[in-house]
Amino acid sequence: MAPKKFYAVAKGRRPGIYDNWPEAKSQIDGFTGAVYKGFPSKKEAEEWMKNPVLKRIPFSAIPPENAGGDSKPKDGEITIYTDGGSSGNPGPGGFGVVIISNGNRKELSGGFRLTTNNRMELMGVIAALRSLEQKDKPITLYTDSSYVVNGITKGWAEKWRKNNWIKSDKQPAINPDLWGELLDLIKPLNIKFMWVKGHAGNVFNERCDELAVSSAKKPGLPVDIGYKG
Repeated sequence: MAPKKFYAVAKGRRPGIYDNWPEAKSQIDGFTGAVYKGFPSKKEAEEWMKNPVLKRIPFSAIPPENAGGDSKPKDGEITIYTDGGSSGNPGPGGFGVVIISNGNRKELSGGFRLTTNNRMELMGVIAALRSLEQKDKPITLYTDSSYVVNGITKGWAEKWRKNNWIKSDKQPAINPDLWGELLDLIKPLNIKFMWVKGHAGNVFNERCDELAVSSAKKPGLPVDIGYKG
């Protein structure tokens, strides 16, 4: 059994320590200036709450070696981190992207006035791949969306398209417009999709989350034409 995760919310609707992400998330969603952090043990969360770092370190000051785990950027390849989500699902949504190549970092973000979590996860990946100027290098893409990773690595999306966007259970596949574009984008690429645990201390994943959340809150968001509610 995986170790239990605890979430310390230092600044939010109801500060405290939570033993599940949905409850902790409800304290920070839409809360301006929320400060929170995940920990593997309650004791660590309690220690942090005694003196939480309320001022976020500028992202530009965080060195790549602090990305965490095997998801650190690697020399000789393009490393992409993406995240997406919506408030309400469906509701206002956004995506965030961090691309690192040759020591340079680029950030992308965007949002829509009515969409879903999964559409924004897919849009983050699509926006990243659309923006690539150099496509002859190996690419590793990290996302905390098992929906995206499984759809590609297990061949589900390819099977859905071959079957006219009908799944094995005879139900229509959801988001065929985005899956179709993603399949076309990755076809000429040497790309590897990797799942990374969200809200687990990976600064690049967390930065993508920040970008996604802030984008979803912007006024005058465009219509997600492909969303069929």
